Amino acid sequence: MSSTKNGVHILVFPYPAQGHMLPLLHLTHHLSSRGLSITILITPKNLPILSPLISSNSSIQTLVLPFPTHPSIPPGVENVKDLGNQGNIPMINALTKLQDPIIQWFNSHSNPPVALLSDFFLGWTHHLANQIGIPRLVFYSSGAFAVGVFNHLWVNCEDVKPGCEVNFQDLPWEPSFTWEQVPSLYRRYRESPSVCVELIKNSMVANYLSWASVSNTFEALEGEFLAHLSRAMGHPRVYSVGPLNMVGGSDNEKLDSCNDGVISWLDQWDDGSVLYVCFGSQKLLKKAQMEALAIGLERSGVRFVWVVKPLTAQQVADGYGSVPDGFEERVSGRGFVMKGWAPQTAILGHRGVGGFLSHCGWNSVLEAIMAGVMILGWPMEAEQFVNAKLLVEYKGVAVRVCQGGDTVPNPAELGQKIAESMRGDAMERVRAKEMRNKALEAIRVGGSSNRDLDGLVQELAKLQVKNV
Repeated sequence: MSSTKNGVHILVFPYPAQGHMLPLLHLTHHLSSRGLSITILITPKNLPILSPLISSNSSIQTLVLPFPTHPSIPPGVENVKDLGNQGNIPMINALTKLQDPIIQWFNSHSNPPVALLSDFFLGWTHHLANQIGIPRLVFYSSGAFAVGVFNHLWVNCEDVKPGCEVNFQDLPWEPSFTWEQVPSLYRRYRESPSVCVELIKNSMVANYLSWASVSNTFEALEGEFLAHLSRAMGHPRVYSVGPLNMVGGSDNEKLDSCNDGVISWLDQWDDGSVLYVCFGSQKLLKKAQMEALAIGLERSGVRFVWVVKPLTAQQVADGYGSVPDGFEERVSGRGFVMKGWAPQTAILGHRGVGGFLSHCGWNSVLEAIMAGVMILGWPMEAEQFVNAKLLVEYKGVAVRVCQGGDTVPNPAELGQKIAESMRGDAMERVRAKEMRNKALEAIRVGGSSNRDLDGLVQELAKLQVKNV
């Protein structure tokens, strides 16, 4: 696993969950294209996710380490997508067992890395980096507002009581959230404290001690929260480098590469007239929620594409729902139901799509922004309530149509909200297009995210000089 002798060599450690891994791999691509030599730490079953990146980048190597066993993780499972969000705490704990193999690899390397770049769910690697004598950079796959919320919670852990409303008076806008809206990883920690989850708290607090912070966001969207993060960390090495999902290729190229039937179906309709409905790779809806959503879509009169995940027999037994019988026949011609995977970037980038009914996961948020598509938010868990507040209340580029992971919306009210939001004159639609222009400006040469990427590479290059 040799690296370019004269290049800046860094070790990248992704967290094995799709929403965390993919943006960090996009960042890795950018860093590689700027001349860095990179080793990505990965476990065997996650290796296929790297194939497109490695095949096109000779300066990217892999360090493949066996996945550590853990009593709460079934044999053969190495990614959170096979566990659900409740698997995050055991996954974080399992990965800490890679510390010794990483140290052994580092000590035996002829050209060891000058820095460690790791996901914010791997905050324990800050202490690992200290042990081997290199700086650690924390990568946030979420937005800067969510980072501020996370850090406030972990730093003020004893003062935040389960069940109570939480006020964040130190953050811009002084937001507040009900207990149910607080990020779910923190709620799980507070509701079931143990030695095992104490590691999670220490890991999250360690993120603030990192040498640098890199976030998948951009100045025009979250400038005040990035400035807050810099003040809180006590240094200027806070980089916003997003949206990272725009790695090479134009929107048209993405559409041309997708020959799915949904694209030809969308081609029939007027610009901005179709609603895209999808809740990410993790979340399933209960039977009553699926029925309410179906009735709401039907009553709205709006054209739509609805992505539905196929269910296992166990998921059906657990009360999760499918598309109601007869629904597809009743909306034939107006609705397109996709079962399984969907080419989300291509769909959102299609001229016919004007709205996105979403759980407000950060990657989906950025994809919608890059497409200039207004979000109809239904936040459910994780940091999605934070993202929804940013989009709806602070930036005005989205509307909230429902909230809560177990909430069953009123179908008539939902249908009315969808119909009103999809009107062409809705201000949120106008602002969403304006935000797209700002995002495109950020990633262009001379734009804020492009400048921050260059600045990050320059700072890393200084570390290489120190080690020579």
